[in-house]
Amino acid sequence: MPKITPNLWFDTQGKEAAEFYCSVFPNSKITDVTYYNAAGPREAGTVLTVEFELDGQEYLAINGGPEFTFTEAISLMITCADQDEIDYYWAKLSEGGEEGPCGWLKDKYGLSWQVAPGGMTELLNDPDQERAARAMKAMFGMKKIDIAALQAAADQA
Repeated sequence: MPKITPNLWFDTQGKEAAEFYCSVFPNSKITDVTYYNAAGPREAGTVLTVEFELDGQEYLAINGGPEFTFTEAISLMITCADQDEIDYYWAKLSEGGEEGPCGWLKDKYGLSWQVAPGGMTELLNDPDQERAARAMKAMFGMKKIDIAALQAAADQA
């Protein structure tokens, strides 16, 4: 199967964003940077692309200009092991950005993220439809996901 690499379009902040994301996620690094040259549409020496890895997943940031911006139509999902991880990623990624509903946020570059606990799909698809509905109702009332509150709502009789 061919390799699939998410390509993130920035105006001019691709390297800054890649450095930020690498500082947030463990085992992450910038692997290559290319620059516009005289053929550019931008000034020679300006960053064109940044290849980076977030815990082994490859990404490419391109400084393509202001023509395109991020929307919520695409997001990156972080499946967290526990509340501490949710709290960490929520704090880091929402700083300077915007909190949204149900575990969604936009970072300071406008990229949307979902910060969710592992096992959430199973809870929302619980065979006990009433339990699943209580969990879903609680989730819709949250910004950052609170695992204990989600579980308490599901278990409420």
